[in-house]
Amino acid sequence: MAPRAPTSSCDRTAPSGPKRVISGPAGPAVPDGRRLRLAPSLLSADFADLAGAIREAEKAGADAFHLDVMDGHFVPNLSFGPALVSAVRARTRLPLDLHLMIEEPLRYVEAFHRAGGDTLVFHLESRSPPDEVLKAVRRLGGAVGIAIKPETPFASVEPFADRVDQILVMSVHPGFSGQSFLPEALPKLRAARARLDGLGQGADVSIDGGVTAATASEAAAAGATFFVCGNSVFGGGPVSANLVALRSAVEDGARRAVR
Repeated sequence: MAPRAPTSSCDRTAPSGPKRVISGPAGPAVPDGRRLRLAPSLLSADFADLAGAIREAEKAGADAFHLDVMDGHFVPNLSFGPALVSAVRARTRLPLDLHLMIEEPLRYVEAFHRAGGDTLVFHLESRSPPDEVLKAVRRLGGAVGIAIKPETPFASVEPFADRVDQILVMSVHPGFSGQSFLPEALPKLRAARARLDGLGQGADVSIDGGVTAATASEAAAAGATFFVCGNSVFGGGPVSANLVALRSAVEDGARRAVR
């Protein structure tokens, strides 16, 4: 997660490569002071030139990179493992936001943390006890988030709101890229934002799935601050222009959200 990596993670030794900027670039603030961050999803990048995609997005103003970790069980597909995360870590200074779509995140958080993940986001619907995963990531000195699927109500994650750095609301069904945004995610974003604000909690509300300029604006208006964008960045056209359009959209949406 770009937003609020714990200071202890700065003491970790990163693999060789560019010096890391754990906190990431400061995304623009809206009138209430919230930071808005764009995290291009590398699952949508060209795997044959992943280093080039990272350089291009970083140069264009990305605030973080999002990596989807899939185990073939929690979701049908397989994707990135610790070795790939380590390779990405060596090629960018930006924070790495890892979305663990795996059945037993508790078994793997240490490996992904040591590979260079700054924020480990696990699913509430996984088999691992949420309390244990939260404790494990904190012991490692990492930032931690909880993700919920489209069918999972916000009430299920609400008890953990005071203990996380990010609440990730899925606006598609996890496991496949290129799906359309599910508008039923918007009330969850509003509920998450209201709950975190009520707690005085600076955690991010993240949205992932079908994020385009239009849907990003709606998500920002609903309270999202961290935007996972895949095909809308890497799916066609200049990456720089795509990120500019997304940035403008989320800023516009966030201004509409301010009361």
